[in-house]
This record gives sequence, structure tokens and C-alpha cells, in this order.
Amino acid sequence: MSMAALQPVSEPVAYVVMGVSGCGKSLVGDAIAKHFGVEFVEGDALHPEANIAKMSQGIPLDDADRLPWLDRIGAAIRASLDDGKDIVISCSALKKIYRDRLRDFVDGRLTFVFLDGSEAVLTARLTARNGHFMPASLLKSQLATLERPIGEDRVITVDIAGSQVDVIENALEELGNCTR
Repeated sequence: MSMAALQPVSEPVAYVVMGVSGCGKSLVGDAIAKHFGVEFVEGDALHPEANIAKMSQGIPLDDADRLPWLDRIGAAIRASLDDGKDIVISCSALKKIYRDRLRDFVDGRLTFVFLDGSEAVLTARLTARNGHFMPASLLKSQLATLERPIGEDRVITVDIAGSQVDVIENALEELGNCTR
């Protein structure tokens, strides 16, 4: 038996880049995925059409809207891990029950990267953004819904007040300090 056969095989990992609209989930998630050479999934692409229509009209989603979307995200994470592949996915994951729902799909094998910022920074980013279905007017409802993941296992928090490069570098540094 070779020594290589005795080495433990690491399990695939999943990272959920989370936060309210405008925090940079897609940008940071894509950068993390490229850094690790893994797939990035844009969580917004998994929204049912009815959710996108609702948000486009400035109507906030409720739990009944979000749960099927979270199940799609959880299924995508589960499928990737079942295939032995790491994955990075973006998802607002605003409430603890949403994060727990995602954790349940993968027996807790999930690390959240929480992109945290002030309302002023988020508003500035949202008003400068073009071509997204989520209007800046929904930021207040998202902030009201947000339950910060303080004290939860496997969560790193990254302040988004710096430049995009700084935010990405800070996220990668924090992930480097985490154990798989």
C-alpha cells in the first residue's frame, strides 16, 4: 500500500457568499471561486420567475417566496458536494432559519461569507448599479429582515467599506484562516 493511499481525502466544501442586495455577493463570490478554481453559481439565477417579477415591481419577498428558492440553492450545493466538487454560491441568506435550511441540505458542511456594510455604502452601490432586477428601494426591507450571523458556526464577516479589491482580499484572507 502506498503512502498516498493512507492520506486522508478531504471532503468537498461549499461557500455561501451572503448579505443584502448591493453588498457585492456576485463579485466576491466569483473572485473566491476563481481563486480556488471551483464553480461559482449566481444564486439570483435560481429565483423562480415569480420572485423576479415581484422584486422588479419593488415588492419585497416573504418567507413563502424565499423557501422554494432556498431549496433550489440547497439542492445545487448538495449536488456539487455529492459529485465531489467544491462550490461557491451567492445567496442573501438574510435570516438564521434560511441559513439553517441551507445547512440542513449538507449536514452543516457550509461556510458563510457575510458581506457586511452600512446602509449608506449599500445605498451608494445600489444606486450606481445598472441592469439588475432588484431596485434600491427594497434595501430597507432587506436590512429589516437581516439577522446578522453573529455567533453562528462557520461564518466569516467581511466589511465592505473598502475598495472591491480590498473586500476580495479580506474575504480570501479570512477563508485562508478557516479550517475546512
